[in-house]
Amino acid sequence: MKTHWRVRVLFISIVFCFAACTSTSLEVRKKQAEAGRHLGEAHLNQGNYTLALREFLKAKKLYGNNKFLHDDLGLTYMAKDKLDLAIEHFQKALAIDPGYSPAKNNLGTAYMKKKDWDTAIKYFEEVAGDLLYATPQFPLSNLGWAYYNQGEYELALKYYHEALEINSRFLNALRGLGITYIAMGKAPEAVAILEISVKHYPQIAQLHFDLGEAYTLSRNYEKAFNAFQKVLKLVPNTPLARKAKIESQKIKNFQ
Repeated sequence: MKTHWRVRVLFISIVFCFAACTSTSLEVRKKQAEAGRHLGEAHLNQGNYTLALREFLKAKKLYGNNKFLHDDLGLTYMAKDKLDLAIEHFQKALAIDPGYSPAKNNLGTAYMKKKDWDTAIKYFEEVAGDLLYATPQFPLSNLGWAYYNQGEYELALKYYHEALEINSRFLNALRGLGITYIAMGKAPEAVAILEISVKHYPQIAQLHFDLGEAYTLSRNYEKAFNAFQKVLKLVPNTPLARKAKIESQKIKNFQ
């Protein structure tokens, strides 16, 4: 009996030791994975997408049940234009935490890049409805862009205005509002918002090009010409500069 009792004690001790060792090993792997993820995020923020992906994949091998890691992987694949892989990882992040709104917003962005506007809208609406989401101007502006591309201009205006109520200088919403007014043929409104935009962001050539189009729509050709010339100065020898040159020439020929 004593021998049997000793065997049981030894067996229980081994089981507890194994469990403790396994738990310690898991914690070590989690910490190593976390360190690798932070390194990957540093590369991602610097635009080194291949190096970021390498670190994230290493971290995933160590411990893959992490919503932040899968969200990072999704962002990296999206940056490398691998949209299906990006979607897969954003969905994995949501499988771990269905209420993780950053992954929902990123998932909507991936579908938006695929021009699947309806699916994108579904996710952006969910994020916009999350009262705890820190930067609601992003999903609201994304909703504006999705509806703009669907030709639903009134809805686009609605969401762009809501985004600007939160952050009056939010670039995506300012530009989105301007080009939506252009698409609707509302020249005075387009000029007004795009003049504010270039005042806030004078070095962004795209805004000057958009303003040139708004001036053209309002038949203020001198200001339109100057706006297109500003594009040529800011970003010479680019596709946008070539478009600005064509628009400038049209104005010259028209005059």
